[in-house]
Amino acid sequence: MILWVASCGLAAWWQVGRAIQGNGLSYMYAIEWPAFGVLGVLGWFALLNMEKVTEHQEQARREYEEKMRAQALAARNASDEAEDPTMAAYNDHLAELSTQPKKKLWGH
Repeated sequence: MILWVASCGLAAWWQVGRAIQGNGLSYMYAIEWPAFGVLGVLGWFALLNMEKVTEHQEQARREYEEKMRAQALAARNASDEAEDPTMAAYNDHLAELSTQPKKKLWGH
């Protein structure tokens, strides 16, 4: 991290020197390099302090999703109105998608 911040600071200093010599584009780079340094520090901090999801939290999420699916299915079945065939096909497709395994997300 020290090397990253030092490199970004050195690059910013170099771009300030070029901007003073008359290179107009270097003004933008002189602002961009310190921003890269700050973003690197923030990303590093986030990686160190990211909490992993516990099994209890994952189980609670699954139970909540199942409860919501059951409520939606009950509301759909309780509907007395005739459902549009296109909407029924779309809802069936969404129900099928919800039963497929979820993609693995970073940190979850």
